Amino acid sequence: MTVKYVTLELCGRIAMLTLNRPDLLNSLNVEMAEDTRAALAHVRSLPDVRALVVTGAGRAFCAGAELDDTLSQGHSGKSASDALHENMLQHFNPCISELEHFPIPVVAAVNGVAAGAGVGLALAADITLAAHSATFLLSFAPKLGLTLDMGTSWQLPRRIGLARARGLALLGEKLDAETAAGWGLIWACVADEQLMERAKSIALQLARMPRHAAWEVRNAFQHADTNTLDQQLDHERERQCVLIGQPAFREGVNAFREKRAPVFT
Repeated sequence: MTVKYVTLELCGRIAMLTLNRPDLLNSLNVEMAEDTRAALAHVRSLPDVRALVVTGAGRAFCAGAELDDTLSQGHSGKSASDALHENMLQHFNPCISELEHFPIPVVAAVNGVAAGAGVGLALAADITLAAHSATFLLSFAPKLGLTLDMGTSWQLPRRIGLARARGLALLGEKLDAETAAGWGLIWACVADEQLMERAKSIALQLARMPRHAAWEVRNAFQHADTNTLDQQLDHERERQCVLIGQPAFREGVNAFREKRAPVFT
């Protein structure tokens, strides 16, 4: 696979996807979005890969959308509104949707600033880690007169509550990684020099699970957003009755009885 704005490295059962526009703080444009989607599609095609790590090259994770003239003025005869509609529908939003429905667990290693769209990418992972020096910033409203996008309006109130979500969105203040972990926005804040080692360690742990496990957990939480308790109990029952017949469950039971670690194929 040959792409320009991301790199993809395979490390055994782990894939490492790195956003790679370090000179522009990995700001997101259409080409990077499409390169990211191409990398995700390639990982999907590799049955032996069991976890994905997403990070950024250089000193940023992703500084948000690239604020060039085409964003504010449009291009190819399209108005700014029409061009943005097309780009969000066909390029940017699919990145978030594909991560949310990815068949294997995803770990985001936020190595520097995550701003705007970068926050959306970071929070689309199952497990989000951040270096101690990393920050999260939402300047859509206070600096640009825009609303939230890339799924941030969905993620923030569910993770940190409405009061904190509104404060971040309206004030545009930087949120340091330690506070982000304390609020529950991310899984953990780690020392800068330990970030990638910790991300790979977690990815290896996740890679040992049955391949379908992360999707099932995501699916359960998504249903819980709109279900009543009784409806969610029904959902849990239905899925458990399907999964109990799978080889993974039988291997887990055998491993428990034999006092060994399960080996899922």
